[in-house]
Amino acid sequence: MSQKIRIKLKSYDHSLVDKSAASIVKTVKSTGAIVSGPIPLPTHKKIFTVNRSTFVNKKAREQFELSSYKRLIDIYSSTAKTIDELMKLELPSGVEVEIKV
Repeated sequence: MSQKIRIKLKSYDHSLVDKSAASIVKTVKSTGAIVSGPIPLPTHKKIFTVNRSTFVNKKAREQFELSSYKRLIDIYSSTAKTIDELMKLELPSGVEVEIKV
């Protein structure tokens, strides 16, 4: 086959993304393919500002932050065994996986 596979991982928990990336790299290296990554992509932070009270104290506000973490893994010189192992791999819930061939 010898085609390039790009895997994008995205989650709100950085430890889940790192564990998933490590397990993917470990399984792909065991099949003999060449792995580039995991490459950390910029963290996207979304900040919400909310009033503390509904009626008075307009200046009293509270801020919440929602961060999404992303990793990128490139796989070169993959075989059919590599793709089979990737399909069998169990990843934790809360991690979004996007695979491009």
